[in-house]
Amino acid sequence: MTENRENQIDINKNEFQKLGYQLIDRIADLIDNIDKKPVTTTKTPSELQNILGHQSLPEKGTAPDELLIKTTHLLFNNSLFNGHPKFLGYITSSAAPLGALADLLAASVNPNVGAHMLSPIATEIEKQTVKWLAEFIGVSPSYGGLLVSGGNMANFTAFLAARTAKAPKSISENGISNSTEKLTIYCSKTTHTWIEKAAILFGLGTKSIRWIPTTSSNKIDEDVLEKTITEDLKNGYKPIMIIGTAGDVSTGTVDNLKNLSTISKTYNLWFHIDGAYGIPAAIIPSLKDIFEGVTEADSIALDPHKWLYSPLEAGCTLVKNPQHLIDTFSSHPEYYNFTSSEGEIAQNYYEFGLQNSRGFRALKVWLTLQHLGRSGYEKLIGEDIELSKLLFHLAEKHDELEPVTQNLSITTFRYIPKHVKMSLDDKNTYLNTLNEKLLNELQTGGEVFLSNAIVNQKYCLRACVVNFRTSKKDIKEIVDIVIREGQKMHIKLSNQNN
Repeated sequence: MTENRENQIDINKNEFQKLGYQLIDRIADLIDNIDKKPVTTTKTPSELQNILGHQSLPEKGTAPDELLIKTTHLLFNNSLFNGHPKFLGYITSSAAPLGALADLLAASVNPNVGAHMLSPIATEIEKQTVKWLAEFIGVSPSYGGLLVSGGNMANFTAFLAARTAKAPKSISENGISNSTEKLTIYCSKTTHTWIEKAAILFGLGTKSIRWIPTTSSNKIDEDVLEKTITEDLKNGYKPIMIIGTAGDVSTGTVDNLKNLSTISKTYNLWFHIDGAYGIPAAIIPSLKDIFEGVTEADSIALDPHKWLYSPLEAGCTLVKNPQHLIDTFSSHPEYYNFTSSEGEIAQNYYEFGLQNSRGFRALKVWLTLQHLGRSGYEKLIGEDIELSKLLFHLAEKHDELEPVTQNLSITTFRYIPKHVKMSLDDKNTYLNTLNEKLLNELQTGGEVFLSNAIVNQKYCLRACVVNFRTSKKDIKEIVDIVIREGQKMHIKLSNQNN
C-alpha cells in the first residue's frame, strides 16, 4: 500500500460529475416520458433472469459508466412504474421528483440517524419533520415519534409502546409467557394484516386479537366492540388496546374515531389509529368531521410514501406522550458514548424505535413538505379524491360496470357483461371468477394497474388514486380499457364453458 491510499471504489470529482450528469439526464427523460411507457413489464420471471444473466460473482470490477448505462436500461425497461398515471394499484404513490434528489443528497452525507452526535443536523431535521407531520394531520405538534420503513413498522412501533404502557411491568424481565395476565387487543375485521404479525412476533399470540365485525358502512361495530370488552373483563382477560382505522386498505373507510376514543377512555385502553393510508386526508377542510377524534389517539401510524408522495421508504409513528417510546426502546450499554455537550439533552433516535443504525428517511419528506406546503398538499389530495369519485360516477353510468364503494381516494367496482343467463348464486360465482381473471390480465397487460378487494363477497376491481400524475383523461381511458378487456375475458370464459 502506498502512503497515499489509492483504491478502485473511489471516484474522482470530474468522473463523478460526468456520471451524475448523465444519470440525471436519463432520469429526467424517464420522468418526462413515463406516461408513454407500459405501466409494467410483460416479461416473465424466467425471461427477466435471462436478461440479467446467470454469471457468477465477477472476479474483477467493471467501469462505473458501463455499469450505470446497463443498470439504467434494466430498470427503465423492466420495472413496474408506480409513477405512471395509470398506476392505481395498492397504495404506493407516484414519488415526488424532489424526493429522488433528496435521497441522493442523504446518501452522499450518509448520516446514521440513530444518535444525535452521529447525525447532528439530520436528527434535528427528523424532529422537525415529525412535528410538521403531526400538524399536517391536525394533532398537537407535541406528539413525538420517528420515521420508519413503512406501515408495518409504524404500527409495530406503536403496538410495542402500547404493550409497555398497558401490560404488567414484570414482562420486561419475565416475558409474556410467564405473565398470568391474558392480554387482549381489539380491531375490526378489516384491519390490515400487520396486527396479526404483531400479535405473533411480540408474544401475545393471535388468540389475543378480538376481530370485531363491521357495520354495513364497513366501520367497526362499536356496540359489539364494547360488549366484547365487558365480556372479556368478566372472564378475567386484560384489554389493553383498541385499533381504529383511518382509511382501510380495501375500501378507504374511516372508523368513527371519536367514539372509539371515548370507549378507550372508558376502559383505560390505549387508542391507536392506523392511518397509514388515509390520515393525510385530514388536511381537507370538508373532511374534518370524518377524522374527529384523531387528537385523542395515543399513537398514530402514517406513511408519507403513500399519500404524501414520498419515495419509498417512509413511514412514521406518532405518539402523544413520546416518553412511552423511550420506556419501550431505550437502552444504555457501556459502549454507547452518546452524551450531549454543555448540559443540553440531545434526542437519540435509537431510543425511539427498533433500529439503532438508521438512514436519513426524513430528508425527502421534509423537503417535499416545504416544496408543496399545506395548500399544495390540500390541492393534490383533494384532486385525487375527486378523480376517485369520477371513476365511481363513470361506473354508475356504464351498463357493463357496477360501482361498489367509494371512500377517500379508493373506488371499487366490477365488470358485468350485458347478458349473463344464470341463477343468482351461479351469476355471483361467475362474476367473481370473471373479475379475478380480468384483474390478472390487466395487471400483466401493461396498460393499467389496478388491485382487488372483496366487498360483501364480491370480487371487485380496486382503484386507489394517490398519484399526482393521474388526470381525468386517464380515468376515462381506464374505464375504456376495463370494458374492452372485460368483454374479451367474458368471451374467453364463455367459450371454455361451452
